[in-house]
Amino acid sequence: MIVGGGFGGLEAAKRLASAPVQVTLIDRRNHHLFQPLLYQVATAGLNPADIAYPIRAILRSQRNVEVLLGEVVDVDVSTGEVLLSDGARVGFDHLVLAAGARHAYFGNDDWEQHAPGLKTVEDALEIRRRVLSAFEVAERSHDPDERRAALTFVVVGGGPTGVELAGAIAEIATHTLARDFRRIDPTTAEVVLVEGVDRVLQAFHPELSERAQQQLADLGVEVRTDTTVIGVDAAGVDLDAGTRIEARTVLWAAGVAASPLARSISDDLDDAGRVPVDASLAALGHDNVFVIGDMAAATSNGDDVPGVAPAAVQGGRHVAEAIRADLDGRPRPTFRYRDKGSLATIGRAAAVAQFGRLRFAGFLAWVLWWAIHIALLIGFRSRAMVLFGWGWSWLTFKRGARLITSRWSPETG
Repeated sequence: MIVGGGFGGLEAAKRLASAPVQVTLIDRRNHHLFQPLLYQVATAGLNPADIAYPIRAILRSQRNVEVLLGEVVDVDVSTGEVLLSDGARVGFDHLVLAAGARHAYFGNDDWEQHAPGLKTVEDALEIRRRVLSAFEVAERSHDPDERRAALTFVVVGGGPTGVELAGAIAEIATHTLARDFRRIDPTTAEVVLVEGVDRVLQAFHPELSERAQQQLADLGVEVRTDTTVIGVDAAGVDLDAGTRIEARTVLWAAGVAASPLARSISDDLDDAGRVPVDASLAALGHDNVFVIGDMAAATSNGDDVPGVAPAAVQGGRHVAEAIRADLDGRPRPTFRYRDKGSLATIGRAAAVAQFGRLRFAGFLAWVLWWAIHIALLIGFRSRAMVLFGWGWSWLTFKRGARLITSRWSPETG
């Protein structure tokens, strides 16, 4: 049984195609989501269908896979069953937990209603609604302070998601919407990126972090490092320096926590709620339960395995080989993570990339980011739509998914 149809879960299922096993894959959504491009949906660059693909369609030719739509809420290791939200129980011999992660607000869960994160299509559409609605609110307002707050956007967290969101919002204000309003000047919008440590993109080489910060500044984004958010409400954020930013739109990209399912497997979780695993990626004390991706506190060659898509894919591939080894009576292989490099895009022709000792910034990194992400998308239609959408945006400075799809009012946005 595989819980989760993300990068790791899908890879595990596909790698078991020729094995003498029956695979059941359960996910609470019927689609696989290409999360690295989710920020493009949140900032009106792409439509959800451009980066999502039905799980059943991906696995339809694999005869030994059954796909179930359902939400797993508990795991009973003693009986070898998972419990679904509707009360159904499904048994397993081997279990692969690949349920991903959710937003982490560091004990301040009440902040979520004011500062949504970005993990699902629903999150992306909500962020898109808030960003586009902020300009509409400003257009309707006659109060300078209210208008200024409506045109102020705060992004909390300087990792790839935060950097990409901040850069895209700045481009929306300075290019996409620049001539669309009569009472306001969208180019006066302020985008503030708040990061708690001394630089953005901590996973990158310091030189690339500096280049990324400069590229953000060139777009008009104000970057505040060594700054911690201590409060979030409907009107803005409070910072540890004793200052406050009045902002109608606050977006959260500061932390993640593993799926709550991790608590069904172990009481000894790490600070991010991840399950400790052994060298085969099996949960400690449970040889038939594998944990991969954002749920696993895994190490390789003495280093922590990062919570990124390539690591999840490699984890899925590895557990499939471990299951095959069990069937053949062979020792399980040891998981070795291979760093495929890191990329982050900041804006138009602005990005950073590192592959081992090779480091790029600017246009070349942006082209690499483009090419790699398009190549990794599932399905020709998705690749074609994303390529066309980006090309059109490049030529026209426009974004083709600028829809506020929920009921709008000037009070709630």
